[in-house]
Amino acid sequence: MKAMRQILREGRARIARSRRASKCVSLAFKGKKHMESAPHIEFQGIEATSELRDKITQQLSRLEERFGRITACRVTVKAPSGHRHVGDPYEVKIHLSLPDDREVAVDRTPHQDERFQDFDFALNDAFSRAARQLQDQVERMRGAVKHHG
Repeated sequence: MKAMRQILREGRARIARSRRASKCVSLAFKGKKHMESAPHIEFQGIEATSELRDKITQQLSRLEERFGRITACRVTVKAPSGHRHVGDPYEVKIHLSLPDDREVAVDRTPHQDERFQDFDFALNDAFSRAARQLQDQVERMRGAVKHHG
C-alpha cells in the first residue's frame, strides 16, 4: 500500500511539474521564433537536474535556430538500468513535430557501442541524428528532394 501511495505521489508531482513547465516559455528560445508548445522533457531512471535540462534545451535551441519550423518536441532520456555487469547505454529519444503533419523521430540507440554509456555522447548523437532527419524534412517541404516510388 505504501508503494502505491508513493507511485501516486510521484505521478502527481510529475504532472504538477509538467503543468508548470508548459505555462512558462523556455528561456532557451527567448527572442527567437519558438515552438507552438513548450518542449516536453522526460527523464526515466535519472534525476531531472537543471544541468541536464539545460543541455537538452541548448540542443533544441540549436535545431530551432538552424531549421526554425519545429512546432512541438518531446525528448525522453532513459538512464542505464545498471542491473547487468556490462554497462548499459543511455537512451535518448526525440520526437519533433513539423508543419504539414510531418515528424522527425529518433528512437534507436546503438546498444553495442560503449560510448553511449556517456550521457553527453548519447545526447549529442541523438540530436545529430535529429538534425539530419530534420534537414531532409525541410528539403522535402521546400520541394528540393524528389520522391522516388
